[in-house]
Amino acid sequence: LRVNQAGELAATLIYAAQTPPLLRTHPHLRSLMQHMYSQEAGHFSTFNELLARHRVRPTLMYPVWTVAATALGWGTAMLGREAAMACTEAVETEIGTHYNGQVRVLLGWMREMEERGEEVGEEARELVGQLKKIRDEELEHLDTAVGEDARAAKGWPVLNTIIRGGCKGAIWVSERV
Repeated sequence: LRVNQAGELAATLIYAAQTPPLLRTHPHLRSLMQHMYSQEAGHFSTFNELLARHRVRPTLMYPVWTVAATALGWGTAMLGREAAMACTEAVETEIGTHYNGQVRVLLGWMREMEERGEEVGEEARELVGQLKKIRDEELEHLDTAVGEDARAAKGWPVLNTIIRGGCKGAIWVSERV
């Protein structure tokens, strides 16, 4: 939950930082950027509620992720529409993989419980449902970014590799700190 909340914080900050520079040169992206930001803000709210309910502390890296996500959003937007979309593609690729892994683990635990004759609580089923819904929205963002020419960004292979590596690193650190 801590990692998911940190990731959704980062997503809202990336979109918030990307939107003003992008809209100056691409005003037609207003509704798309608002749509993606609104979904991310909803995800962030969901994980804030889950952290509070389960008394899980946020990552201690919150201040670092705040600066990093804002810089990433602003920096990729300043490189242009394609680079901003390349950022979305890279981030959502890693986040989709992360959520898929969580869903697989939880479904495995639930299956093992049922095989032992134990009852799986409604809260666990709801969590899996929430994770699937959020994952699907993240993958929608990925598909949108590809459709908006993410791969046409100058230096896309390098940009993609760096951003995905940063996401993997942030996930690894947030799991531990």
